[in-house]
Amino acid sequence: MADTEHNHMIVQSRTRRYALLVCGWSNVVLGTIGAVVPGMPTTVFLIIAFWAFTQSSPRMRIWLWNHPRYGATLQAWEHHRVIPPRAKCLAMMTMTVSLVIFIILASGWMLPVTVGGIMFVVSAFILTRPSHALVETASNK
Repeated sequence: MADTEHNHMIVQSRTRRYALLVCGWSNVVLGTIGAVVPGMPTTVFLIIAFWAFTQSSPRMRIWLWNHPRYGATLQAWEHHRVIPPRAKCLAMMTMTVSLVIFIILASGWMLPVTVGGIMFVVSAFILTRPSHALVETASNK
């Protein structure tokens, strides 16, 4: 079934709906920036945007779901909680480069250790997600 056929609950509060739209668009902007700026993620911002649009705007949700560049990644996450190998590799590289630059530019050790610890946890999460969707066979059913 195509995702556009699913019914999603749109929040009834006008204030909350507008807040979710602002959240969605802010995260689309941050994700777009993350696509070109090393050290800044893309996928996580787009997942947040997708969540916000799911609750506030069916049109924006469908637009993001069918986006030629980001749609497949969102669909893989939504259906299978998959992070593609290329996204994993880019995330690891940008976090490593960012941490090295941060260590070089930071004065003291406390902040780099804290940032490194956070990046370690994020890296562990990313690397423990599947890279490909499981294929169902007759024996799996």
